Amino acid sequence: MEETWRWFGPLDDVTLEEIRQTGATGIVNALHEIPYGEVWEEEAIRARQAMIAAAGLTWRVVESLPVHEDVKRGTGELDRIFDNYRTSLRNLARCGIRIVCYNFMPVLDWTRTDLSYRMPTGAVALRFDAVRHAAFDVLMLRRKGAEADYAPALLEAARKWFAAASETDKASLLNAIMAGLPGAYDRYDIPGMQRILDSYAGMDRATLKANYARFLREVVPTAEELGMQLCVHPDDPPRALFGLPRIVSNAQDLRDILGFAPSPANGITFCTGSLGAGVANDLPAMAREFAPNVAFLHLRNVTKEPDGSFHEADHLGGDNDMPAIIAAFLAEEDRRRAAGRGDAEIPFRPDHGHQMLSDFGRRTHPGYPLVGRLRGLAELRGVIAGLRHRRAA
Repeated sequence: MEETWRWFGPLDDVTLEEIRQTGATGIVNALHEIPYGEVWEEEAIRARQAMIAAAGLTWRVVESLPVHEDVKRGTGELDRIFDNYRTSLRNLARCGIRIVCYNFMPVLDWTRTDLSYRMPTGAVALRFDAVRHAAFDVLMLRRKGAEADYAPALLEAARKWFAAASETDKASLLNAIMAGLPGAYDRYDIPGMQRILDSYAGMDRATLKANYARFLREVVPTAEELGMQLCVHPDDPPRALFGLPRIVSNAQDLRDILGFAPSPANGITFCTGSLGAGVANDLPAMAREFAPNVAFLHLRNVTKEPDGSFHEADHLGGDNDMPAIIAAFLAEEDRRRAAGRGDAEIPFRPDHGHQMLSDFGRRTHPGYPLVGRLRGLAELRGVIAGLRHRRAA
């Protein structure tokens, strides 16, 4: 398994020189400054690639080449947007970058309610609190019909939290939720969030799936022709939020997606944190089923609570059996090597990490501190080495 590291570009507080010291060799990067739906020009790709290469690293995976909201809504200048996406794929392929992670989550890429949840060790984690999420949806956004999406006990707890919350508490909650917009994009205020949610009015799972199927039919043939792998990232968390459907949340969703455009180019980013937040998801079983379709791995862990809350645990803690999951992908790599495939090694990155030690005071992206991810990488590296040793014995 190939060790990679997510880097947010020149404005990232974590430098390429620091990343090189972690032992990771591959970089996961995107041109966040380019608006959704516009072309990634070859010159810009090569400039970023050269910057990464100068530090002794390789741009291995694109995360993400974003899907425009109009594609998810099925509206707007879709022919132009699809053409631009295909052009960006061609430009990436000319630069030798052939793995593209993306997601199909409406509005927000991921959702948390707390960016500084204190762990017993004193480290800080990301957390999704079901009570605060309900308070935001029902009492801050005031989304029409939101009350029907929550159990009475959860609604009562949300009202109590809201009544006791200061304006600072409410602003922190909005900031935490807006952190799910990646890179350099503008954050919404409450009216802005209301407007974009209104643009999805009436959207159900079937319609969103149909729009996704069209996207895949438009871009997968080009990716296959170029020898590229598109790998969808699961929903984070894997449940409907703010009245928006989610369609990349469980095993059946993944089966449907692979069926929309059967091709080696239509694959999966297997994120153990996102899928692991789903109560019904059996991650070792899903890893074994979908390993042949996985082009990229995000490895992290979560601890779930009965009301739907969860926080990001230690990489080897939490609810997910990380050694069993990794074992499934090591077996898949063996299968690929036996078949003579040149892409047998699956790139993975330590996804998220606790803020700890010298991470405090640095202006890193939420979930992406240096030391916390380095700890996660070291732990995952140890599991991989141990499993390889056992398999060789």
